[in-house]
Amino acid sequence: MNLFKKIADYRTETERLAWTGTFAEYIELLRRHPHLAMTAHARVYEMIASHGILEENGRRKYNFFDKEIFGLDSAIEKLVEEYFHSAARRLDVRKRILLLMGPVSGGKSTIVTILKRGLEQFSRTDQGAVYAIKGCPMHEEPLHLIPHELRSEVEQELGVRIEGNLCPSCQIRLRDEYGGRIENVLVERVLLSEDNRVGIGTFSPSDPKSQDIADLTGSIDFSTITEYGSESDPRAYRFDGELNKANRGLMEFQEMLKCDEKFLWNLLSLTQEGNFKAGRFALISADELIIAHTNESEYKSFISNKKNEALQSRMIVMPIPYNLKVSDEEKIYAKLIKQSDMKHVHIAPHSLRAAAIFSILTRLKESKKQGMDLVKKMRMYDGEEVEGYKEADLKEMQSEYLEEGMSGIDPRYVINRISSALIRQGLEFINALDVLRALKDGLDQHPSITKEERERYLNFISIARKEYDELAKKEVQKAFVYSFDESAKTLFNNYLDNIEAYCNWTKIKDPLTGEEMDPDERLMRSIEEQIGISENAKKAFREEILIRMSSYSRKGKRFDYSSHERLREAIEKKLFTDLKDIVKITTSTKTPDENQLKRINEVIKRLVEEHGYTTASANELLRYVGSLLNR
Repeated sequence: MNLFKKIADYRTETERLAWTGTFAEYIELLRRHPHLAMTAHARVYEMIASHGILEENGRRKYNFFDKEIFGLDSAIEKLVEEYFHSAARRLDVRKRILLLMGPVSGGKSTIVTILKRGLEQFSRTDQGAVYAIKGCPMHEEPLHLIPHELRSEVEQELGVRIEGNLCPSCQIRLRDEYGGRIENVLVERVLLSEDNRVGIGTFSPSDPKSQDIADLTGSIDFSTITEYGSESDPRAYRFDGELNKANRGLMEFQEMLKCDEKFLWNLLSLTQEGNFKAGRFALISADELIIAHTNESEYKSFISNKKNEALQSRMIVMPIPYNLKVSDEEKIYAKLIKQSDMKHVHIAPHSLRAAAIFSILTRLKESKKQGMDLVKKMRMYDGEEVEGYKEADLKEMQSEYLEEGMSGIDPRYVINRISSALIRQGLEFINALDVLRALKDGLDQHPSITKEERERYLNFISIARKEYDELAKKEVQKAFVYSFDESAKTLFNNYLDNIEAYCNWTKIKDPLTGEEMDPDERLMRSIEEQIGISENAKKAFREEILIRMSSYSRKGKRFDYSSHERLREAIEKKLFTDLKDIVKITTSTKTPDENQLKRINEVIKRLVEEHGYTTASANELLRYVGSLLNR
């Protein structure tokens, strides 16, 4: 990578984006591109939509959040559709503060951060370009220059909406610098930037005794009062509060409910009327999205205080629960570890999955459905098929508890414990057992876990260990078959030939002799018994497979051994059963002979090349699986 060329290219691109012209020239721009006058809420929604929207099974998935947020598709869909999209269409929700409410380390601040970063990038595109009155401390929309009496005609002609008044600073500049000639007022393109305090602001509460309201609304510049003679002269005022600087974009109100009440009063007028009070001026217009975040206990305390009713009615509260999918939880841990300097320590496959299983189990609530336990529920939530339950059962479970996902172990705790396992001296790798051991050891140090919760969590660690044991055995057994997929396909096709002949009352041909034979009942039963299909249920199961094949054929889809979850499980278990003794003897022999040693080396090679292990972690896996099979 040529670093300095990239820096030069970035500088050139920034220079290309710069534009300065008169208000008259800006109006001509608007004639061609009316979207340039969109509101801050519309800008946020268009920024999200510009990354693409996927529609699946009546649900919407927003690509914008894909790389940073995992397992919160439902919460994100509700957030975008019910708030951002509605606000972008100027519905009344744009006059509300957006409050993200959820447990610690659930992704609230991450959502806000990527919205801020996204806006910065979007303002560098043609679609997201932002134009402002040059020199305005609030980067004001130039259309505010148009007198109220003329606005309806301009709106009709340009196809735009004009809301808001000129800020006090621009009013005096229009009079003194431009002699009231609005067509000559200079307009520039601005790039939103949190660092440069352009269109993105962040307010964080501090000690109520020392925090000044000026942090939000700006302050008097006492050094200039002698020059301008009055505290009400805009030239003697610094319009540099977070509400001023976040105009045209977004303001993050961190830990808003921890703020002193007087700070929140300023938001009442801003949210409802689009303006706020600062200094000795008339109300100042501001077009910005205010987004805050808090946890559940603080929110409950806030709403219990009758003094807060006015502000509470001006909020849209969006619950942001913990992720409840094991596969997405793995992605969260992988992302956090990738940001560290511990890449030299190998994390063996399924290590993060074991941790994720534990985390998800702590967040789930027992279903009222008969026969449904937490492990089955966890699997269904992660998209797996569970015998005896359908899609309707999944949706019913997801609506059983509105508060599901608002409690449990947070990702921060898990990643802290994984870090403690990674940091030990002289490690080449860690595996699932190391991670689960670290999680167990950390429970005693967790400040908010009760004795009863600790017992539950220890049980979940045991369940995660059992799940890992099954994964480990499958991994090794697959590696022992030179081409597991080919063997599975052969067995699968053989089974299909036999059940087709069985259901159609026909015979099958021997591939070698061409002789016609009865369906091989012994083969079919040896597969079906692996998943508990009884003698009485075998006919129905075989007919179900044929119906599924026919359905796939009509849709032009290929039916293979992974197309039917239970049949796939049966095929794999049959192969593993046939292989179990070979694996057991080979992995547990302390002094392997030449053939066994050759096979072990082949298996290790496959585990490294095809399954993502290192030689050391593959050796450890073989030893562990050998001990499991000998129990």
